[in-house]
Order: sequence, then C-alpha cells, then structure tokens
Amino acid sequence: MSNLSQIEQLAERVERLLVRHEELQRTNELLIDQVDALTAERDQLKSRLGAARTRVDALLERLSEPAETDGHKDAP
Repeated sequence: MSNLSQIEQLAERVERLLVRHEELQRTNELLIDQVDALTAERDQLKSRLGAARTRVDALLERLSEPAETDGHKDAP
C-alpha cells in the first residue's frame, strides 16, 4: 500500500506541475503581447521624435539665416 500512496502523491504533484505550467504559459503569452505593444509604441515615439527633430533643425536653420524685414536686410 505504501507504493500506491507514493504513486498517488507523485500523480498529484505531476498534476500540480501541469497546472503551474499552463499558468506560466498564459503569463508568458501575456508578457509577449505586452512586449509587442511596447515595442510598437517605442517605434512610434522614435518616429515622432525624428519628425520633431527635423522640424527643430529646420527652425534653427531659419533662425541662423540673416534676418530680413519687408525685403530689406538689417544693417550690420
């Protein structure tokens, strides 16, 4: 009877491990989805940053050009 008891205990332990494995698989899938979403968000933010950087560079370039008012250049 001792062997049967050990087999039952082992079977219960295997069942618990299988349940835990399924839980970890679901958690892993959720984490993968979250990583994918964050990666997409990061890529979008990098794109927006690049566009903003381009606009700032264009504005800085305009500021460094000689100022003109009504078609007349300012005297140095």
